[in-house]
Amino acid sequence: MIEMAGPALKQLHSHRAIHEGGLSGAIGKTELLIDFLQEGDQKNAERAANDLVDYWKTRVISHADAEEDGFYQEIVTENPTMEKSVTQLTRDHDLIRIIVADIEVLRETEGISPSVLQKFYALLVVNEIHSREEERLLFTESPSKDA
Repeated sequence: MIEMAGPALKQLHSHRAIHEGGLSGAIGKTELLIDFLQEGDQKNAERAANDLVDYWKTRVISHADAEEDGFYQEIVTENPTMEKSVTQLTRDHDLIRIIVADIEVLRETEGISPSVLQKFYALLVVNEIHSREEERLLFTESPSKDA
């Protein structure tokens, strides 16, 4: 069963606002983590890392889930030629999920290591590119629904 996507996902300006808000929040939380590490405040760095992982799950991945559960399916139903683009965008979501899971495993064995920090930065890059490509592929290249 296809769930209907909410109106915010279907309009470029509101969808872009969701992306920009999600990315700016992740950047801010990543910078806070780095600040604590630079200050040598391990206790607050651990809290910030936990908060950052939680943010990726509850804000970014939950947005990805909503897109996949309705919005992407609607796009492909309305325009089957968009299937390849939707598959590529879904893979981006999978990469974000994989990186977050990797961070959780690494933190158990290494704490907040350079590898963990690299993966936090990788999330920012993947998310930024994904959002830009999603907006380009789904909002500027797809045929108008009024056409």
